[in-house]
Amino acid sequence: MGESFEFAYQWVLYLFPLPLLMIYLFPPMRVRKTALRAPFFMHAVAAGGDKPNPSVRQLKRPWLRSLIVWISWALILTAVARPQLVGEPEQKIKTTRNMLIVADLSFSMVQKDWTLNSEAVSRWDAVKHLLADFIAERKSDRIGAVLFGSNAYTLAPFTSDLSSLQLMLDDTGVGMAGQQTNIGRAIGKGIELFDNDTLPQRVMLLITDGSDSGIGMSPTDAAVLAQQDSITIHTIGIGDPAKPGSDLDEEMLQNISELTGGQYFLAMDSEAMSRVYETLDELEPIDYEVETYTPVEELYYYPLIAVILLSMVFQYTMGIIRLLKSLAQAAGKNVTRPNPADEFKTERI
Repeated sequence: MGESFEFAYQWVLYLFPLPLLMIYLFPPMRVRKTALRAPFFMHAVAAGGDKPNPSVRQLKRPWLRSLIVWISWALILTAVARPQLVGEPEQKIKTTRNMLIVADLSFSMVQKDWTLNSEAVSRWDAVKHLLADFIAERKSDRIGAVLFGSNAYTLAPFTSDLSSLQLMLDDTGVGMAGQQTNIGRAIGKGIELFDNDTLPQRVMLLITDGSDSGIGMSPTDAAVLAQQDSITIHTIGIGDPAKPGSDLDEEMLQNISELTGGQYFLAMDSEAMSRVYETLDELEPIDYEVETYTPVEELYYYPLIAVILLSMVFQYTMGIIRLLKSLAQAAGKNVTRPNPADEFKTERI
């Protein structure tokens, strides 16, 4: 089914006969003319054969003006009744959760020890690729992103425009936030974003392949603050901690998740990372609280425009008519009347 036409306030249309009631209650004004009383008036009228005019005259409105008034009244009532084109009810997913992605962009994420589609890629490129699928499925969430290294920066505040968020993530690169890994500062930046929002469910996804640089607030203290703000932090460790040169601090990440009621995941390769995202979908299921929205297109301005144009055209037309009448009367007065003396001379000749 398509759109349907209806009035928001249909009862307004029943006011159309209201002017008739007003005319009945308040009839047109009757104007009494000045007259001379004469006892022989009726005899004079009978002798002359004329019909006397009444002493009271009722003012009447021209029929065209009355028609314009009634049409204008009908258009005004139509506009007040708010005509609308109402479409079919649409359903949209209700946003019930804020999820913040806090991702490590330190130099260690540039290592190409992950494979994606049988091709060696950097850890960050693989994380970005897998994040794209994860974000696309979170249609009921508002997702934000914080990138960190030596410092933490807000890439995107919480938004329901997931495609725009993905485009911003695609433009990121390793080293944009500095060389070191300041996890405590990253969690603190995420808490600031949550403080500006009111949704009850708050989830932070912390992704890193290193350990905290030890500058500023410690990750444990930051996790305590997050727990006080009812923020759940799931932590994901990137890479193989047993590999020589690995700086992954699993104990710290486990403490952060335990303090906030989240879980710790170890993603040693892209396949493990995919399983992590699947588990997160189970832990933080997508909520499909559906809101019903009915699209409405207002049409009240059409009758309003019509009544304005009608009034303008009528007034313009009546002005032209009055102008033509005045010109005709002026031309009639200027016509030269014949001189009686000239007529007398003509008869004598």
